[in-house]
Amino acid sequence: MQITQAKFIISNTDHRKCPSPDRPEYAFIGRSNVGKSSLINMLCGRKKLAKTSVSPGKTQLINHFLINNEWYLVDLPGYGYAKISKKERERWRKMIDGYLFNRQNLMYTFILIDLRHPPQAIDTGIINNFGMNRLPLALVFTKYDKLKKTEAEANLDRYKAHLLETWEKLPPLFVTSSKTGMGRAEILRFIEENNPVFYREHP
Repeated sequence: MQITQAKFIISNTDHRKCPSPDRPEYAFIGRSNVGKSSLINMLCGRKKLAKTSVSPGKTQLINHFLINNEWYLVDLPGYGYAKISKKERERWRKMIDGYLFNRQNLMYTFILIDLRHPPQAIDTGIINNFGMNRLPLALVFTKYDKLKKTEAEANLDRYKAHLLETWEKLPPLFVTSSKTGMGRAEILRFIEENNPVFYREHP
């Protein structure tokens, strides 16, 4: 897939205010500071499409981007950000759950995981929650370039083994680097292959 157009459409806090669900949609979510904005910019070939920040918790809204006038990319708020109140954290949770459980054109949610760290309870918790609720997901491991190849592969194997303790089969899985572009072609190919499924199911 070649991305020739990527434009911001709308930000909001309510799934009922999202764009009309007439195109396939793919959401991106991950722990704060996992590199989500950098990954989105890398995928779309734009340096400043999604706002990056050295401070976690930058994304606080449901952000829709229209890609090639064919499908939506959605940037969701990160989770695990400690420097917000319990009340604000609960507001974010309700906003994200409202989107995930009600957005009928949502094809997959890409859950981003920092490959530098061993399996974290907060990440495996959200992955298992998707599974229990039968929400379609794919895993995206970020920051491959931050490790030696042997370390990265060892961490990836460790994560797969951990997930297979509770999962019969792993979800679709991608390994990426926003710095080198690793994983870009694979993710875009995955989206391109799944877009026709939406139109078959929503004639």
